[in-house]
Amino acid sequence: MSDSPAPLADPHLVFDAAEGRRDLVILGSTGSIGTQAIDLVLRNPDRFRVTALSAAGGRVALLAEQARQLKVRTVAVAAPDAVPALREALSEQYGAGEPLPEILAGPEAATQLAGSDCHTVLNGITGSIGLAPTLAALEAGRTLALANKESLIVGGPLVKALAKPGQIIPVDSEHAALFQALAAGTRADVRKLVVTASGGPFRGRTKSELANVTREQALAHPTWAMGPVITINSATLVNKGLEVIEAHLLYDIPFDRIEVVVHPQSYVHSMVEFTDGSTLAQATPPDMRGPIAIGLGWPERVPDAAPAFDWSKASTWEFFPLDNDAFPSVGLARHVGTLGGTAPAVFNAANEECVDAFLAGQLPFNGIMDTVTAVVSEHGTPPTGTSLTVADVLEAETWARARARELSAKATAEARA
Repeated sequence: MSDSPAPLADPHLVFDAAEGRRDLVILGSTGSIGTQAIDLVLRNPDRFRVTALSAAGGRVALLAEQARQLKVRTVAVAAPDAVPALREALSEQYGAGEPLPEILAGPEAATQLAGSDCHTVLNGITGSIGLAPTLAALEAGRTLALANKESLIVGGPLVKALAKPGQIIPVDSEHAALFQALAAGTRADVRKLVVTASGGPFRGRTKSELANVTREQALAHPTWAMGPVITINSATLVNKGLEVIEAHLLYDIPFDRIEVVVHPQSYVHSMVEFTDGSTLAQATPPDMRGPIAIGLGWPERVPDAAPAFDWSKASTWEFFPLDNDAFPSVGLARHVGTLGGTAPAVFNAANEECVDAFLAGQLPFNGIMDTVTAVVSEHGTPPTGTSLTVADVLEAETWARARARELSAKATAEARA
C-alpha cells in the first residue's frame, strides 16, 4: 500500500501553502456552498479575499450583492442572456462613479475564472458541468477546494493526471471528515473508510413503500438544506454512491474497503478504521461551513467557522446498516466505479436526467434508479487500456442523457396508458 500512487487528497501534504490572506475564486457563488463560503469569508477578512465569482445566472440580484460586498474584480454567468439584468443589478448596488466589475458570460466563463490568478478555487458548481473548471484550476496550479464531486466522478483519470500531491482539498462533509481523520495515521495504517449517510427522508422504508412518494416528500431532507438535485440524490442515496467513488479516487482506497453506514443524526460525518482496531470519527453539528473552512484554509483551521457541540447536553447517536434493496444506488455506484472509463459519467448523467424527470412529475421515485440501472446496463463495459479524454466523457454523457430521456418518456407513456 505504501508503494501505491499518492492519493489526490492527502492531509499530510499541502500544495502551495501560503502565508497571510488568500485570494479566492468562488464558482457557484449563489448556490448553497457558495453562499456559505461567502459568509465565512466576510467573517474572516484578514484570512481571505475573493477576487472573482461565477454563477449560473438565475439569481443576478444576489450575485450583484455578493460582488459589491466582496469588491471582486470579475463576475461571470453561464447564461449570456442574463448579462443585461446582471449589469442593471450591479449598477443598483454600486454608487455613482464606482467602477463595475468585469463581466464574463457563456458556458466557458467559469472555466476562465478557474484558471485566473488566485491561490484557491472553490468549485461549488452542481453537476458534471464542473469538470472543465476543475481541470482548468488544476492545470493553472491553483489549490482546488472541491465541492463539485461530479467532476471527479466523471473525469477521474483526467483529474488524477493533472492534480499534484496535496493540490485538492475536499469540501464535501464526508470527505472533509475522512481527510481530517486520515491525518492521524499513515496510509499503511488504514484498514477501511466508513462513509456515513443520514438515510434521507425515506430511511427505514422498503422499496415497495417508496413507489408512490411525492416530489415534496423527497425534497424534505431531515438534516441538510441543499439544492433540489442534491436533495433528491440524498433521498435515493445516489449522493452516497457518488461519494464512495469519490473516496476511492481521492484516497486511493479499494472499493471493498469503503463502507457506508446510516447515521440519522448526521453528527459523525465519516470515520477511518485503522489496522490496530481503532476508529477515528470526525464529528460536528451538521453545518457545511466547517468543511468549507477546511477547504479554504488548510492546513490552518478557521476559528469559529461553524457551531460546536454543547457536551453538557445529552444526545443519542445511532448507526444502522444500509438497506441495499430499497436503495440500490450505492451498489450500482461501486459497480460503475470498478468498471471505470466512461461508466461513472454514464451513471451520473443518466441520474441527472432522471432527477429532472422526477422533479417534473414525469418519473416515479423508484423509476429514477430503475432507469439509471437500465442505461448503465446498455452502456456495458467501457473499453480498457485506452486513455480517457474529455471528448470521451462528453460523448458518453450525451448518449446517457438521451437514452435516459427516452426511457423516462417510455415509462411515463406506459404509466398513462
